[in-house]
Amino acid sequence: MKAKGKVAVVTGGGQGIGKATAKALLENGWAVVIAEIDKAAGRETEHEYRDTGTIRFVPTDVADEESVKGMIRDVGMQFARIDLLVNNAAISANKPVTALSVKAWDRTMGVNLKGAFICAKYAASYLRKTKGAIINIASTRAFMSEPDTEAYAASKGGIVALTHSLAVSLGPDVRVNCISPGWIDVSGWKRKHAGKKSKLSAADHNQHPGGRVGKPEDIASLILYLASPASGFITGANFIVDGGMTRKMIYV
Repeated sequence: MKAKGKVAVVTGGGQGIGKATAKALLENGWAVVIAEIDKAAGRETEHEYRDTGTIRFVPTDVADEESVKGMIRDVGMQFARIDLLVNNAAISANKPVTALSVKAWDRTMGVNLKGAFICAKYAASYLRKTKGAIINIASTRAFMSEPDTEAYAASKGGIVALTHSLAVSLGPDVRVNCISPGWIDVSGWKRKHAGKKSKLSAADHNQHPGGRVGKPEDIASLILYLASPASGFITGANFIVDGGMTRKMIYV
C-alpha cells in the first residue's frame, strides 16, 4: 500500500531510545517501522502503540545483510516509501581488553557500525526519492571513555565518521546527521520483565551541569527536529546531548 504520510524506520525500536523515538514520531503523524531483533520487545511496542498511529514491527538483525534487505523490502511493499532512517540499534561488550574476545568485538562492530551502513545502503534509494533523512545514534563514548569499553567506543566513533561520509555521498538529496547521547536513563523504556527500574541518586543528577540525568525523550525530541524541514540546512553534524558532561572539568 502507499503511505498517506511520512514513514520512518527505527532500528532497535522496541526498547530504550528507539522506543521513545517511535512513540514521538507516531504522536507527530509519522508511520513507524520498528526493525528490532528482540521479538518480544518489538511485538510489545507494536501492541502498546497501535492506537497511537500506524506502527509495524519487522524482526531484523541489522548486522545481517539479508535480514536488512528483507526488512527494507517489506517496508517498500507495505508503504512504498521511506522518509527517515534512525540507526539506533546497538549493543555493548564491556570487558577488559585482555578478556574481550574477537567474536564479541566483531559482533559489537557488526550491530553498531556495520548495521548502520547496511541499513543506509538499502534505504538510500527510497530516501533519495523522498528527500529524506538519516539520523545515526552514536555516543559521548566516541569522545571520552570509561575503562573496558573499547568495542563500544570504537564502534560509536565509527558512527560519527560514517555520518559525515554519508552526508557528503548522499547529499543534497538526503541529509545525514548524528546524535551522541550521554547518560540516558532508559530503565523505564525496557520491555516487561527486562530489568528493574534504576534508582538514580541526587549525586547522579547533580554531577551534570544540566542538573539531571538524561531521558530518552531528550533524544527523541532532537530526532523530531532533525527529521523536520526546520533543520533543512543541517547535515553531516554531530549533536552531543549529555547535560554538559563532556564540557565539565573533573579533578580528583
